[in-house]
Amino acid sequence: MGKVTGFLEIDRQVAKYQPASDRVRHFKEFTIPMSDSEVVKQAARCMDCGIPFCHGPTGCPIHNQIPDWNDLVFNDNWEEAIRNLHSTNNFPEFTGRICPAPCEEACTLNLEDIPVAIKTVEQALADKAYEMGYVVPQPPDQKTGKSVGVIGSGPAGMAAAQQLARVGHDVHVYERESSAGGLMRYGIPDFKMEKHFIDRRVEQMEGEGVTFHYDVHVGVDKTVDELREAHDAVIYCGGSEKPRDAGIPGVELVGVHDAMPYLVQQNKRVAGEAVDSVGWPSEPILAGGKHVVVVGGGDTASDCIGTAFRQGAVKVTQLDIRPQPPAREDKMAVWPYWATKMRTSSSQAEGAVREFQVGTLEFVGENGVLAGVKCCQVDEKRQPIAGTEFIIKADLAFIAIGFRGPFENGVLKDLGDRLEIDVDRRNSTNVRANEEDYRTSVDGLWAAGDVRRGQSLVVWAIREGRQAARDVDLELMGSTTLPS
Repeated sequence: MGKVTGFLEIDRQVAKYQPASDRVRHFKEFTIPMSDSEVVKQAARCMDCGIPFCHGPTGCPIHNQIPDWNDLVFNDNWEEAIRNLHSTNNFPEFTGRICPAPCEEACTLNLEDIPVAIKTVEQALADKAYEMGYVVPQPPDQKTGKSVGVIGSGPAGMAAAQQLARVGHDVHVYERESSAGGLMRYGIPDFKMEKHFIDRRVEQMEGEGVTFHYDVHVGVDKTVDELREAHDAVIYCGGSEKPRDAGIPGVELVGVHDAMPYLVQQNKRVAGEAVDSVGWPSEPILAGGKHVVVVGGGDTASDCIGTAFRQGAVKVTQLDIRPQPPAREDKMAVWPYWATKMRTSSSQAEGAVREFQVGTLEFVGENGVLAGVKCCQVDEKRQPIAGTEFIIKADLAFIAIGFRGPFENGVLKDLGDRLEIDVDRRNSTNVRANEEDYRTSVDGLWAAGDVRRGQSLVVWAIREGRQAARDVDLELMGSTTLPS
């Protein structure tokens, strides 16, 4: 814990943002960092709550020892706090920026709506680690002579690769795109996380012996069996990228797109890369001067909103089929779990019009080009209410209602029936592998991250990558020093 009476004496503060009128003019991060003294004050609010739900299974999937590093920050021991944070989290600069912070929801002080500013402290610690020169390669003392291939360089693949390299294995990461990071690089806008953070970690990992192979689409350019022959073990850490089918008439109209191709294109523009990409449409998608409608209420929808505003959209409307949630949850019924309550993202706060309990009936066009979105009010069972139909003007529409699983033209198609697939109630397809050993039905092949659990948070991907690496090391060496 931090200061014994800190939570009574110090108000909760989080990092501030640049004004919306300024930040929509660029794609850079817009969070204004706190001073070290302010971070120390926020760490001091961590109380002696007895059972710290924040770093248990309800709060942090990777079990960050949050009270410990809060106490270390409060006592001005930044070096040990950074070491503690990295003991459970390979990439705290990622999670400190893009994790929605279920740890804060599980904080005991959240019973009073004033949780410890855990995410703010974590990001400050991660950035301090670079400032103080503590993020350096940690190569192994000796090599094991074993080789591991990792398919995919998203957070799961990067975490698995780093863990395995540090215990002495020869690790090769195969990435379909031209740079590492997966959807963390190409799906998350730069205004939420600039990509030089990924580049710095790649540089560190290369110093630890990890070899990255870019522009290699496993299952197309190189077969999985070729990887299995070249390595002693292979971990499949692909992303969940196939958009969920909305089943809305008019999706074929010019101007109607799935969300992810739009985000991928803009991220590539910011990086100076060609916008064409494996598996995604290549025609330019731009919102400048247009009326934009985003169908969906999640993080991907929010990212589309922020991107559209930065491209110069005239108006952005978000359609959410769910009823507007309450401003405050029933703590006794929900805490310490993630609560459904009214939340406003930074992108939504930039001027989006939000419509709740609205169903999307049809995309309406003129001469094959989108002109509007036909909508209606829905009841508690999400069924249309007769007589409530209306049309929203739209030149551009994005469907952001989730993902079904990995693209089928890679590993899945290559392995065919040998790779067992689970289909959940929402018709999502995930590679079958349990959380104990992460082994698939194909000998020598493990699976971790979104390709196994379905679309999820970056923190879950890091956890799964670390745990899969542990089992691989155990299988190859007979014992392991990697944490569970």
